[in-house]
Amino acid sequence: MRVALSWQQGRRHVATRAHAHAAIYDGTFEPRMLGHQLVFAAFLLTQILDGILTYVGVSIFGVAAEGNPILAWLMASYGEIIALTGAKLVAALCGVALYLLAVDRLLAVLTLVYIGAALVPWTLVLL
Repeated sequence: MRVALSWQQGRRHVATRAHAHAAIYDGTFEPRMLGHQLVFAAFLLTQILDGILTYVGVSIFGVAAEGNPILAWLMASYGEIIALTGAKLVAALCGVALYLLAVDRLLAVLTLVYIGAALVPWTLVLL
């Protein structure tokens, strides 16, 4: 019974979120929704910047410069553009899922992790 109750509560939460999304487009202002959208936009921007910086870094230093061995293997196998585009699309789709489920804190933490583990190191290497 707890699982069903928990599922129903989660479903109700998502339905409430969907209603809140519709409300913001009706002209009503809800600060919570604005923050939710800003976190999502920051996540997507981080993904785009990571893709660009990774491509520039790999173009200059070679695939060996990529710290993720799976991504390095994909780049060596399929090319940098295809591998990075695929990886960033998967990451963006995961971000969309988190956004739709209203998991703001996790999305914000992941954004900060990408900034600290990807954007800052690539920026330092490329400067």
